[in-house]
Amino acid sequence: MGTLYSIGEVLIDFIPLQKGRALKDVVSFERAPGGAPANVAAAIAKLGGRSAVLTKLGEDAFGDFLLEQLEEAGVDTGHVIRTNEANTGLAFVSLREDGERDFSFYRNPSADLLLTEDEVNASLFKSGDILHFCSVDLVDSPMKQAHVKAIQSAKERGALISFDPNVRLPLWDSPDVCRETILDFIPKAHIVKISDEELAFITGIEDEKEAIDLLFSGDVQAVIYTKGAAGASIYVNNKSIDASGFSVDVQDTTGAGDAFIGALLYRLLDTGADQHELKAVLERNALSILTFANAAGAITTTGKGAISSLPSKKQIEDMMNTP
Repeated sequence: MGTLYSIGEVLIDFIPLQKGRALKDVVSFERAPGGAPANVAAAIAKLGGRSAVLTKLGEDAFGDFLLEQLEEAGVDTGHVIRTNEANTGLAFVSLREDGERDFSFYRNPSADLLLTEDEVNASLFKSGDILHFCSVDLVDSPMKQAHVKAIQSAKERGALISFDPNVRLPLWDSPDVCRETILDFIPKAHIVKISDEELAFITGIEDEKEAIDLLFSGDVQAVIYTKGAAGASIYVNNKSIDASGFSVDVQDTTGAGDAFIGALLYRLLDTGADQHELKAVLERNALSILTFANAAGAITTTGKGAISSLPSKKQIEDMMNTP
């Protein structure tokens, strides 16, 4: 079984202890390890797969805490670099009554943005591995160039590239810069995961089918389209395969999308999918893979925080087998 490498931000999510309040009105918070790439790595480790993170953390207490939490989840932290040039990133979250979130980020810059391309080991990757990344750390910084180096190196060595834009507009100079950067990186990926909330923004197209068709550019072989509680679809080989979602008591949606894509990538690692077999594997196993991923995402919303709420394989299988 290959290894999932996640490159990008690892940070602290401060989750409010009160729902239904604007961020300015929240009185108290609970810290939780977070950052979408870290969440995906943890999701795979908790399912029994191999995963590692490529990032930089501050030489501070929050960095210590994140390393401990990742290691406890089973993630390889041997490629994490520490620095005293910047602090570990922080994100404060407010939760509406339905569990949806608003964010306020503290990083100007944070340590993760200082990872350089020279600090990416090009020989890490091999066929059967997957490199996963998001857009939060694609802002103009050394980390953006580290992404370019990692993607090129992984691709040359036969690894699959997975991209979840995971749009966070407060971190960008403007929505246009965010959109243009995402559109520049989409063709570099083999797998693009996108939510119904992001599709029109990223593509500029309201019609769902036309917008998804636009994403098939460059090396893109498959688009994973998520619709929250309504389920998800895989678009591959000019076909779409759909799977319904699961009904649960939602407490916090933080990390649900990361749990979903982590579970999906775990299944691809488990099948040994590579650049040449990806489309065939997805088409043959689409419904099973989507149902597994939908269950993972649903279970994650029933707890608070991301990594602490990620499910085990048994929890997912139990949900899938519940009438």
